[in-house]
Amino acid sequence: MKYRLLVSWEAVEFIEKLAKADRQKLRQRLLAIAEYPQHFSDYSEADEVGRRIDVHICGKFAVKYWEDSADKDLKIVRIISSDRR
Repeated sequence: MKYRLLVSWEAVEFIEKLAKADRQKLRQRLLAIAEYPQHFSDYSEADEVGRRIDVHICGKFAVKYWEDSADKDLKIVRIISSDRR
């Protein structure tokens, strides 16, 4: 099921600061996650209201997102540096 991809401003600002190759890699991965979000979850955590937030490790980055099945939205809430290099 394809979801509409919604990206938080915080994630956009993080991506803008990256090298072009990293931006392109993340862009492609975000589109792939929007196609099949359940295939990319490496682990999950709960947010402040108890909502399940899936985390995908994409090389040196961690993408945090959640599926809003009711609206068919995939919400990218945060992208941060991961511990992997």
